[in-house]
Amino acid sequence: MAITMESPRSWDASIEWRREAACKDLDPNLFFPIGVTGPAVDQIAAAKSICNQCPVRGECLDFAITTNQEFGVWGGTTEDERRVLRRQWRARIRRERAAAAAAVAAS
Repeated sequence: MAITMESPRSWDASIEWRREAACKDLDPNLFFPIGVTGPAVDQIAAAKSICNQCPVRGECLDFAITTNQEFGVWGGTTEDERRVLRRQWRARIRRERAAAAAAVAAS
């Protein structure tokens, strides 16, 4: 999966994928459980089950990471799972920027 940075101003332009989302006609509350224990565990599992069958799961996850969606299940991931992915994404961006700056400095 290639995650790209998206400006908040382009959110409306990226709405196309949402029309294909498996969750588009479902109650959004399913994807925003309160907590991570007790009844929320079953709710998270149900939301992830829907995400696992979604044709635009990757686009949803990309959107959630690049726009820093802190709450809910997005692209089949929980808040904690996305935090890990976001850290990895940011580290990759920093490495790419450092490499580009080094290449410019060397030329």
